[in-house]
Amino acid sequence: MALQATTLEETYQEMADKLEGIVPDIELRYKAELVYEINKIKKERGAIILGHNYMEPALYHSVPDVVGDSLALSRKAAETDCDPIVFCGVRFMAETAKILNPDKTVLLPAKEAGCSLAASITAEDVRNLKQQFPGVPVITYINTYADVKAECDICCTSGNAAKVAESFDSDTIIFLPDEYLAANIADETDKKVIFPTLETIGNPKPGLDYQMIGWHGRCEVHEQFTVQDIENVRAQFPDVFVLAHPECSPEVVAASDYSGSTSRMIDVVRESENSRFLLMTECSMGDNITAENPDKKMVGLCSIRCPHMNQITLEDTLNALQNNERIIEVPEDIRIRAKRSLDRMLEIR
Repeated sequence: MALQATTLEETYQEMADKLEGIVPDIELRYKAELVYEINKIKKERGAIILGHNYMEPALYHSVPDVVGDSLALSRKAAETDCDPIVFCGVRFMAETAKILNPDKTVLLPAKEAGCSLAASITAEDVRNLKQQFPGVPVITYINTYADVKAECDICCTSGNAAKVAESFDSDTIIFLPDEYLAANIADETDKKVIFPTLETIGNPKPGLDYQMIGWHGRCEVHEQFTVQDIENVRAQFPDVFVLAHPECSPEVVAASDYSGSTSRMIDVVRESENSRFLLMTECSMGDNITAENPDKKMVGLCSIRCPHMNQITLEDTLNALQNNERIIEVPEDIRIRAKRSLDRMLEIR
């Protein structure tokens, strides 16, 4: 959360108190100057900064007014009266904020900040699936771009995906685009899942029980975790509590002690009586949890940094506020249809 310091020295001291042992002091002194300027300009402009849980620690613990997972940040984006909105996350998240706030300026402090999942599917892909399975409800993970959201019936996040899937009376649903999340939700809801290939799209095989149709998209971070990783850590630290993001493979999720959204993972660590944890997710989140919970130990297996989240820096956040850099726009026809999908998601509690 944003620091309350009113001077540069107070800014540095608050950061040092929180991040000692996590961020080197020489780096903290340099970044404290950026943080001080960001928080000052943010207040002058009446801006709000939203920060995803995957932001690097010096940013995460200093300038965002709200931190959380995609669902929490989507809810805040829908409620805020602040303008501009600076979204310290990847592009599809900033697009979501713009879809929900068409009259506000939304800034993404990065040149690109893409996502392997969002890039795995196009609006045309969704239209082809809808043609193959007419009338079947389409659930699209929030990790998609606006034009894909515009083609679906409802969006979801990893935190509410099962509730969204169960909200339909239909015997069959299409769940896009994360292959592993679809499989994990299928396990949780006792649904079957099939993944159409290029050869079967438009040519469905007779006799197949289509309860859930998925897609072959994966997160380039979470697909790297393996069951062997968990076994190796358990062999060295038998007391470890393993948490896996549902974008991990079903095998990794099954071998873990808990699986849930990033916000739920943070809550579980905070509330748990365990003292040692292994997080099967983007590595900067482990540092952020450690800063908030110095009595908890994070096993240092994870060294996988999302290259897209890593593009969000304090330097570019300051530049965005100073110069309105990287303004996010969404064509109005796409925005209106995408907003319907997001509104339906936000109605589900």
